[in-house]
Amino acid sequence: MTEATLPPASLPEQNRAKAKPRVIAISNQKGGVGKTTTAVNLATAMAAVKKRVLVIDLDPQGNASTSLGIDQKHRPVTTYHLLTGTGSVAAAIVPTGIPNLSVIPAGVDLAAAELELVDLDNRHARLKESLLNQYDNWDFVLIDCPPSLGLLTLNALVAADAVMVPLQAEFLALEGVSQLVRTIERVRKAFNPSLELQGIVLTMVDKRNNLSEAVESDVRGYFGPKVYATTIPRNVRISEAPSHGKPVLLYDLQSKGSRAYLDLAGEVLKREQSIAA
Repeated sequence: MTEATLPPASLPEQNRAKAKPRVIAISNQKGGVGKTTTAVNLATAMAAVKKRVLVIDLDPQGNASTSLGIDQKHRPVTTYHLLTGTGSVAAAIVPTGIPNLSVIPAGVDLAAAELELVDLDNRHARLKESLLNQYDNWDFVLIDCPPSLGLLTLNALVAADAVMVPLQAEFLALEGVSQLVRTIERVRKAFNPSLELQGIVLTMVDKRNNLSEAVESDVRGYFGPKVYATTIPRNVRISEAPSHGKPVLLYDLQSKGSRAYLDLAGEVLKREQSIAA
C-alpha cells in the first residue's frame, strides 16, 4: 500500500504550520446514514495529500476501526481507556498501514463508558482533557461519533472545533438534523463557544429517485451553503469495502463512491483554508 495508490490532483494543499489541528466531529444521532463511512474515507483522502490525520473511533461498535483494518486483538488501549483515565493517547494510537493515517480504536468496553462517565469529574470533557498537549503530530483529527446524543457524543462535541453531519437523503431527514443542530447550539453555549457546523453532506443519494432529489432540495433550501456541493451516491462498492477492512478509496478507487469522497475531501480542505485565512 503506497501513497501513490490515491491521486492527489484535485485536493488543495494546506499550510501545516498550525500548532493545533482542526478537530472535526462527524455526527448524526440517526444510525445507518454513512457516518463511519464518511469518517474513514474522508480521512483516507486527506492522508493521500499528505495531511496527517488521526481518526478517533468513539462508537462502541468499533466500525471505523474495523473499516481501517484494525483487528480486535490489536486494540489493547481504546477510547474507553481515554475517557476513563486508564490509558494514554500515545498508547492508544494504532497505525493503519495507510501513510499519514492512524486511529485510536474503539472496543466493546466503550458501551459501558456512558454509565461510568456519570460518576466521573468533568464527564463532558474527558476526551478533550485526554487530548491536551497530544496534537503535535496531526493536521486533522476526525471523531467518529456513535448514533446517539449521549455522553460519548457530548465528549466529541466539547473536544471538537467543528461538526460535520452526514445526512441520508430520505424522508424526515431534516427533522433529525435540526435536533442535532439544537444540540450543537446548546454545547456551544454551555461548554464550547468556538464549536461550529462545518458542513452537511448528503449520503446514499440516488439521482434516479424523486425522493432523493426532493430531500436534497429541502436540505439545501434550509441550510444553504452549509451543504456540500458533493453528494455521496448509493454505491455497492461503499457497502462492500468494510468487510475487506479497507476504505472504499483503497478497495475500488474507480468507483463512484470513491470519486465522491475525493471530491468531498477537496471541498472540506477548501473550507478549512478559508477558515484559516
